[in-house]
Amino acid sequence: MKVVLLADVKGQGKKNDVIEVSDGYARNYLLPRKLGVEADARILNAIKGQEAARQHKIQVETEEAKALSARLDTLLVKIPASCGADGRLYGSITSKDIAEHLEKDFGITVDKRKIQLSDPIRAYGKYDLDVKLYADITGHIHVLVCN
Repeated sequence: MKVVLLADVKGQGKKNDVIEVSDGYARNYLLPRKLGVEADARILNAIKGQEAARQHKIQVETEEAKALSARLDTLLVKIPASCGADGRLYGSITSKDIAEHLEKDFGITVDKRKIQLSDPIRAYGKYDLDVKLYADITGHIHVLVCN
């Protein structure tokens, strides 16, 4: 009997997999526990539709991330800061500050956890930082810390 799994079943397969199992296993274990349903044309078409929708969503998100990456490469984020006599900043510039300036100045929302900043910025200068936008898509931000 062909069965579509509704949940992960150890030793059989993952959710939405179509598997071939014995009739007794399907009727006595999978179907009563709502772990699977008998595969028919309607259910198989529904699964194909869900997979197509998921693939389309991934494609749209990838294109949006590539466009955002291209836009970020052209921007220069200026962050004003004050420093002491020794040239070190009072406090530091963190990824949160950079994300806030991106939102305020350019209207671009980037999660602060996606900005790759190993240590907070503690001196004036220009910094090039990476931003993880999607699975394999990384953008670059140019940050200028000035007074």
